[in-house]
Amino acid sequence: MSLYLGIDSGTQSVKAVVLDLEQRKVVAAARAPHRLIGGLPVGHLEQHPQEWAAALDTVILKVAAKVDRSRVCGIGISGQQHGFVPLDEKGEVIRPAKLWCDTSTVAECALLTRKLDGPRAVIRRAGLPFLPGYTAPKILWLKRHEPQHYRRLRHVLLPHDYLNFHLTGNFFMEYGDASGTALMDVRRRIWSRGVLAAIDRNLADWLPPLADSHQPAGMLRPDLAARYGLTNDVVVSAGGGDNMMGAIGTGNVVPGVVTASLGTSGTIYAFAKKPVVDPQGEIAAFCSSTGGWLPLLCTMNVTTVTEQVRALFGYDHVDLDAAVAAVPAGADGLVLLPYLAGERTPNVPEGSGVLLGLNQRTFTAGHMARAAMEGVTLGMNYGLRRLADLGVKAREIRVTGGGARSPVWRQLMADIFGVPVVAMVEDEGAALGGALQAAWCTALLDGEKVKLTDFTVGIVAPDEATRCRPDKANAARYREFQALQDKLSLTLRPIFPRQRRLG
Repeated sequence: MSLYLGIDSGTQSVKAVVLDLEQRKVVAAARAPHRLIGGLPVGHLEQHPQEWAAALDTVILKVAAKVDRSRVCGIGISGQQHGFVPLDEKGEVIRPAKLWCDTSTVAECALLTRKLDGPRAVIRRAGLPFLPGYTAPKILWLKRHEPQHYRRLRHVLLPHDYLNFHLTGNFFMEYGDASGTALMDVRRRIWSRGVLAAIDRNLADWLPPLADSHQPAGMLRPDLAARYGLTNDVVVSAGGGDNMMGAIGTGNVVPGVVTASLGTSGTIYAFAKKPVVDPQGEIAAFCSSTGGWLPLLCTMNVTTVTEQVRALFGYDHVDLDAAVAAVPAGADGLVLLPYLAGERTPNVPEGSGVLLGLNQRTFTAGHMARAAMEGVTLGMNYGLRRLADLGVKAREIRVTGGGARSPVWRQLMADIFGVPVVAMVEDEGAALGGALQAAWCTALLDGEKVKLTDFTVGIVAPDEATRCRPDKANAARYREFQALQDKLSLTLRPIFPRQRRLG
C-alpha cells in the first residue's frame, strides 16, 4: 500500500506527516522552524519564502528517512493563507512575503473599497470585503510603496502555491486558497475583473489559472525526487490553505461538522454546499479545497496571546494550565480584550489589548493567565455567533492546533461556545489534510472512482477521551462576559486609531 506526505507550512514552522493507507494512520512526523523578519515597523509582518522551501526540504528528508521511500506516491501542501509572494519573470522572489497577519495595508483596503463603490458593492463583486490580511491590498501596497519591486512583478502566488512551485516548477492555484485573496468572485469561482482592474490592468496576466482542488499541481521535479530519495512519479496535489486542509484533516468535508483551529490565529469553519456570503462581511465566504465552500471566521490573537503571558510569568505549558485552572471562571471579573496584533473579526486592524477589572484581588499571574485564555476564546465566540446568524450552527466543535492539547482550554471552550468540544486523534489536522488530499488526487489520476470521504472515514476520528461538555453555570457566566467584551470592543474602536497615533 501507498504512503502520502502531508505538509503544513505555518507562520512558525513547517510540519510533515506520513500517512500509511494500509494502516490508516500517521506513521512518521517531523518539524522544522522558520522565522519572522525582525525589526520591521508595527503592523508589518514578513518572511522569506526561501526559508519555507528550505524547511520543507528538511522535513521531507526527515520523514522520508523513517519510511520505505519507494512507497511514497503523493505529497499535499497546506500553507498559511493570504500571504503575497511576488515573483519576477524567472520565478525568483522579488522581496519578502507579506503575511496574513500583516496589517500595514489599511489605506489600500480603503482605497480599493472606494474604487469599487463601497463595502456593499465589494461584497456583491467578490463575496467578501477588503481586509488588511487578504492578498489583494498587499499587491496594491507593493505598487504604491515599492514601485521598483512592483515593476518586476510577473507572477503572484500564495505561500502554499510557492511551495508547490518549488516542488513542481508549475504556477498553479486552486479555488480554496485563492478565495482568500479577495481577488475572486467566490460565488462563481472566477477572478473578479472589477477587483483586478482596480489594482492593475495587467494583474490578470500575473495570476495562475484557477483549478479544481482534486487536480494535481504537477509531478515532483526529478532533481528533488533524487535529493529526497523518492521515485520519479510522485504526484503533488493541489494542496490548499491551512484552514482548507485543516477541514479535510478533521473530517469537515460534509455539512454538520464545525472545526476550531487554535494556533497563532484562531479560526472556526464549516463545510457548505453553497456559498455563505455575509452581508456584513465579518464571515469569510471562502471556497473549500474539496469542491464546496468553507464559511470561516478568523481572529488574529490566540496562542500569540497565551504564549506571551506564559513567557511573561515563566510558565511551561503545564504551569499555565494549572494557573488557569486555579482561578474561577470569569477570572473574578478580569476581562482581556486581546487585540495585541489588531484584529480581523471584528475588523479592528488598529486595535490594541485592554485589561479591564484590575484590582488587588485580580492583579495576579493566575488571573491574567485565565483572562488571556478566556479573552481569546470569547473573541472567537464573537464570530461563532455570527456564523450561527448565517445558518451555520454547531452541534459540536472539533478542535485542532496547539490550544487543542490543553484539557483546561478545551473545557473553557466548551463553556464559552456552549457545545461539546473534542480534539482529534491526529492533532496535525492541516498536515493530515494534505496527505488525504494527495491520496484522493492520486487515486483519481489512476482512474479510480472515489470520493474524498472514502479516505477521511476510518482515518479522521475524534479522540473521545478529550471530549468536554459545557458546564451550565460557567456557560451562563460567560454569556455575561461575552456581552461585556463586545461592549468594550465597540466602545473603544473609535479610540484605537488615535491611541496608535499617540503611541
